[in-house]
Amino acid sequence: MTSEHTEVHHDGHGEHEGMTRGRIVKVALILSAITCVEFFIALYLIPHGVWGMTYAVANPIYIILTLLKAFYIVAFFMHLKFEKTGLILAIIVPILFIIGLILVLTNESHHWIDLRSVLS
Repeated sequence: MTSEHTEVHHDGHGEHEGMTRGRIVKVALILSAITCVEFFIALYLIPHGVWGMTYAVANPIYIILTLLKAFYIVAFFMHLKFEKTGLILAIIVPILFIIGLILVLTNESHHWIDLRSVLS
């Protein structure tokens, strides 16, 4: 019988919307659905080879789904969605550089592994 409404808090850091019970449940259901999709891929599609699903196809899908889950967790449960743009950029930009560094280092490690197998 309660109606969902948006609360606005004035806490000295500006205004931001509060998390209502309905929004928390909605985000939790979205996170659960994404996790179910990941399990469905891992436990059914890959072992049965449905749609030609292999680990080479599934791994990028896992990465995208995991980044989507990370977005929901950071945006709603860490309240980053309700912050000012400057704070969001101060957090997101370094994370993007770190992800890029990881990708570059992963690519470089494959080069060294391939080089070692050629030399031996």
